[in-house]
Amino acid sequence: MIFVTVGTQLSFDRLINAVDDWAARKPGAEIFAQIGPSLRKPRQFESVAMLPPDRAMQLFVGADVIVSHAGMGSILTALKFRKPIIIMPRRAELGEHRNDHQVATAKWLAGRTGIHVASDAQELERLLNQGMALAAGSELSDGADPKFISRLEAVISRN
Repeated sequence: MIFVTVGTQLSFDRLINAVDDWAARKPGAEIFAQIGPSLRKPRQFESVAMLPPDRAMQLFVGADVIVSHAGMGSILTALKFRKPIIIMPRRAELGEHRNDHQVATAKWLAGRTGIHVASDAQELERLLNQGMALAAGSELSDGADPKFISRLEAVISRN
């Protein structure tokens, strides 16, 4: 199953349209999407505007692949559950966000295991076609690295 999420603040029609177009060529693909406040509803798969947090977690856990905007909440959750994630950053020049921080995030994360970056619909299609062959990331802990905590405590105790 592919879980598509655009986060909770904005719609992301370019991403939803690209997945919908891909799904039209892949009958039987199991996809569920959280599409935010979009007026554009996909024709090829089920979607809702918003999900309660517990349902979103169920979908993250049950998904084979996550497709998302380049939001850190979605990225960290995919890593936590060792799910491959395809991120497509929102672009300010297209009116999808106020600035290009998601483009910067995607550039910074590109090449890391489990995080696959698609800058456009063609790259998204190429990655979706790989499906289960996409690498998953390493498990991400809910807590900070003990070495980091130790160093932070040392810095704080000096002040």
